[in-house]
Amino acid sequence: MDIVLFLKRNKMASFTNKFESKKQDWTTPKSLFDKLDQEFHFEWDLAADKNNALCERSYTKEDDSLKQNWDGVCFLNPPFNTKDSKVKDWIKKAYLDTQINENLIVVMILPARTYNKYYHEYCMKAAEIKFICGRIKFGDNKHGLPQPILICIFKKSNETKFSSFYL
Repeated sequence: MDIVLFLKRNKMASFTNKFESKKQDWTTPKSLFDKLDQEFHFEWDLAADKNNALCERSYTKEDDSLKQNWDGVCFLNPPFNTKDSKVKDWIKKAYLDTQINENLIVVMILPARTYNKYYHEYCMKAAEIKFICGRIKFGDNKHGLPQPILICIFKKSNETKFSSFYL
């Protein structure tokens, strides 16, 4: 039997409605943020809005974080893709800025899109990549994302460490 036909008959090929979303600004789960904050002690939330900022200091869409000078220990759950920016823009800025500013640490939550060129150009040069075990449920979503998510820690470093991160 053709695999596509098999998947269609068994309703395994469609994620319609279950995972569909046009929203790009999902709130980071508090439990995930708290666990990372215990390790890193964040000073900034680089992609927040007035209702979901997780740090005392934050940049909102109106501040245009991509045009700001980042400093200190920063948390970043970027919008994955919007009309104003792509996830690649956030990753590139995090990597390049941490190579210039030794006081900057950027901890990012990212889709694990290892097939993209930017992933290999920037993420693979991060100080650490933590692969999340399990599915994250953002905001008040009922279901976890259907794609793998990782935590990418950018800071000045000559090596990349890999580890698992359990929710």
